Amino acid sequence: MKKIEEDNKSVKLPNRIAKSKSKSHKKLQRVKMKLQDPKVRITNFEEVALGLTEEMVELETQRCLQCENPLCVSGCPVNIKIPQFIKLLQEKKFIKALYKIKTDNLLPAICGRVCPQEIQCEQACILNKLGKPIAIGYLERFIADWERKNNLKECPECAVPKGLKVAVIGAGPAGLACAGELAMRGYNVTIFEAFHTSGGVLSYGIPEFRLPKEIIKSEIETLEMLNVKFEYNVIIGKTLTIEDLKEIGFKAFFIGVGAGLPIFVKLQGLTLNGVLTANEFLTRSNLMKAFKFPDYDTPIKIGKIVTVIGGGNVALDSARTALRLNAEKVIVVYRRSEAEMPARREEYHHALEEGVVFQFLTNPVRFIGDENDDLKQMEVIKMELGEPDESGRKRPIPIENSNYLIETDTIIIGIGTRANPIITKSIPELKLSKRGYIETDDNFQTNIEEIFAGGDIVTGSATVISAMGAGKRAARGIDKYLQEKYLDKK
Repeated sequence: MKKIEEDNKSVKLPNRIAKSKSKSHKKLQRVKMKLQDPKVRITNFEEVALGLTEEMVELETQRCLQCENPLCVSGCPVNIKIPQFIKLLQEKKFIKALYKIKTDNLLPAICGRVCPQEIQCEQACILNKLGKPIAIGYLERFIADWERKNNLKECPECAVPKGLKVAVIGAGPAGLACAGELAMRGYNVTIFEAFHTSGGVLSYGIPEFRLPKEIIKSEIETLEMLNVKFEYNVIIGKTLTIEDLKEIGFKAFFIGVGAGLPIFVKLQGLTLNGVLTANEFLTRSNLMKAFKFPDYDTPIKIGKIVTVIGGGNVALDSARTALRLNAEKVIVVYRRSEAEMPARREEYHHALEEGVVFQFLTNPVRFIGDENDDLKQMEVIKMELGEPDESGRKRPIPIENSNYLIETDTIIIGIGTRANPIITKSIPELKLSKRGYIETDDNFQTNIEEIFAGGDIVTGSATVISAMGAGKRAARGIDKYLQEKYLDKK
C-alpha cells in the first residue's frame, strides 16, 4: 500500500479546497439571533429568543456550501434534507422549503427551538471545522414561524388509505413523529394520551420562555390535517389495555410514553416542606399554568432562596422558572464541573445572564429543616473528578471534611427520570431491561410482534429529536410488519 505523505496530491487537493472555502466564507459571519434583555425577560415568561429576519436568513443561507456529501443530514436524527431546504430558502421559495422540511419533520417549529443542533447537524457541518457552522436550527425555526405568521398550514401528501388502524400510546415527541409518519403512509392512526393535551415533555417539561405552548398547538394541527385522531385523558394500562384496543380493531401499537417518573435522591430530609422534584415543579408551572395563578387554579409556592440539584436542561429550566416566579436567589448545585454539565451551552449562558448562581463540584448530603419540618438549609460536600465512569464523564469523588451549609427554603431535584411502569405492568409478557425500559430490535419491534416502542421508554432520557427519530424509524418497522402480515396477502 502506498504511504500517504504530506506532499501527496491526495492530501494537497482537499487541503486547498478547504482553505479556498474558508477564505471565501470568512467575510460572511454566522448570524446572531436577537434575545430579550436579561433584566426584562426574568420578569416574564415570553420567549427569550426572538427569531431571524428575512434579511438575516438571506445572509446565513449564502454561507451554505451545498456539499455533495452533506454530513449535516446524517447528523440529523430525522435526516432532514438540509442543503436542499437551505437552497430553497436562499431562493426565497419558502413554501417549497416548508414542503421539503416537513417531508422529514412535521414539527420544525419545535425542533428549531429545542433540538441540540450544536451536537448534531451543526456539529457535522463542514464549516464547523473552518469557522462556525450554518445556523441550521435558526433557519428551521424561521421557516416554521414564517408559515404560522402568514396563516399557512402546509402539509405533505398522504398515501392511499390502507384501511388498517394503528394505536400510538403517548403524544410526546416519539409518538407524534411515529403517528405523522404512519399517517403519511396511509394508516388510520389514533394517539392515546394520559394528559389533557398533546406534547408530552414538550408541554409539561419545557417552559414557555423556551417553547411557547402556542407553537406546540400549531404543530399538532399539522397532524390533525393528516387525519391523526387524539384521545386524551386515557391511561393505557388503567383506562384501557392493549387487549381492549385489539378488540376495537387496532392491528399494531407503538409505545412512546417517555420516561417521566422522577428519580429521587436518598437523603435525610427528603420529606421536608419545600423539597420537590423538577417534574412536579415544571408540570405545575408549564402544563397547569401555575405561573399565572390565581388566573389558573393550580398554585405554586417557592421560597426566597431556591436551590436546584442537577446539571441538565431540566435543572436549568427549573432554575430559570424559579427566577421568573420571583425567587430572590437561585443556585444550581452540580456534582461535576461545568465541562461535564449536559445542559445545552446556549441555555447555560442564558441562565448566567439572568443571574442564576452555579456551584460546580458540589453534591448534597442532607436537607435540614426546623421544628415545623420546613426546609431551612442543605448540607453539601465538595467533589473532585476522578477517572471516567460508564457515561464517559469523569467520576465525581467526595473530598473529605469539605462539608458546608447552604441557606435555602426551596430545593428542586432535577437529576433525571426513569421509566413509568404503568403500561409495562399491564403487559407482563413484554420483555424489559433490568432498569425497566422496553427492549426492541433494530426495527423497534418488541418480543410481541404487533407492539413496537421508541424514545425514552426504550433508551432512557434523551433528546426530543432523538425520540422523534426513533418514532419515525419505528413507523417504518410498523409499516413493514403490517404489509407482510395483512396487505401482501390481499
